[in-house]
Amino acid sequence: MLDRYPEAAALDPEEGEVLTAELVVTDDVLVKAFALGPGARVDPHEHDDATNVFHVLRGTVTVVRDDEEERVPAPGVVLNERGVVHGARNDGEDPAVLTASLCPLPGGS
Repeated sequence: MLDRYPEAAALDPEEGEVLTAELVVTDDVLVKAFALGPGARVDPHEHDDATNVFHVLRGTVTVVRDDEEERVPAPGVVLNERGVVHGARNDGEDPAVLTASLCPLPGGS
């Protein structure tokens, strides 16, 4: 199977719950799906040695970056440069799904 999204589409989180699935893992890239139930969040964090790109695939996600917040509806793409604090939350009433692509993998060669 070439399309790896169906694994993420099958995630059905409850209120406040975050479910994840690793869709692609290679020596230099990670693509991870996050299904956010209503009120769920991915806490702000940073990657000093990797760029992180969010792709909002379903619903609307509030992206937090440093001191800034923006609601990003699907389909949406958000670039989080290296060293920038970033996170996401679902302020809506329905589940939301986003992927996070991390490249290169931290600690990778």
